[in-house]
Amino acid sequence: MIDPLNSWNSPPKDLKLESNEIHVWRVFLAQTVSCLQSLQQTLSTDERTKAERFYFQKDRSQSIVSRGALRAILSRYLDLDPSTLRFGYNPYGKPSLIAEQGGDTLRFNLSHSHGLALIAITKNRNIGIDLESIRTDFPCQQIAESFFSPLENAVLRSLPLHLQHKAFFTCWTRKEAYIKAVGKGLSIPLDRFDVTLAPGEPAALLNFQENPQEVSRWSLIELIPGSDLVATLAVEGSRCQLLCWQWQYSSLANP
Repeated sequence: MIDPLNSWNSPPKDLKLESNEIHVWRVFLAQTVSCLQSLQQTLSTDERTKAERFYFQKDRSQSIVSRGALRAILSRYLDLDPSTLRFGYNPYGKPSLIAEQGGDTLRFNLSHSHGLALIAITKNRNIGIDLESIRTDFPCQQIAESFFSPLENAVLRSLPLHLQHKAFFTCWTRKEAYIKAVGKGLSIPLDRFDVTLAPGEPAALLNFQENPQEVSRWSLIELIPGSDLVATLAVEGSRCQLLCWQWQYSSLANP
């Protein structure tokens, strides 16, 4: 588990990503007007169009910052101008860099919630990340009955009421991170595999009905990026070093 207070460090100027490393970046989506304008200039036409579809200015701004920060961060590893980056999407919508810009090697995934984004980056292995805000007004048991496995529902119901909301969102991020890493979206039914969710229980993929070998192929890592937030990182393989960085516009937006 990654501590939210002490583990999000400023990255070194000579930033490098080794083959056995995973880097996770925390991005605060509330930024200055000058930052917003600078990042917007790096976006592609379709990214700007997508941002403009949001009704509220806050949502438009957060869309610009999340995509702009992604470009700024990736450009650090690739030594390219952020505006020159090009993305492709698989049939399920998972983004990747085009092959000519290292898409076959550099892998990434992004999630955002409640004014925060997390961006996970690694090499030569599939990766997924999911971030959720813990909402106490959410009908957890009702939604869990529709999407969680029988085992997960049994564990959720066994917990004291005051722990159930956090356990629900913990479970949700673990399942979402896994299916995002696999890259097949909700074509993988959420109730056909089990993850851990009880407080204090290490993040793990427990069972997969159609393909039991999946359990040994994947590692899940719990992240706590802030108060009332939970997140999970899913990565292919096991032996890796995790480094967590705090993104700052002043130092990274214009590499």
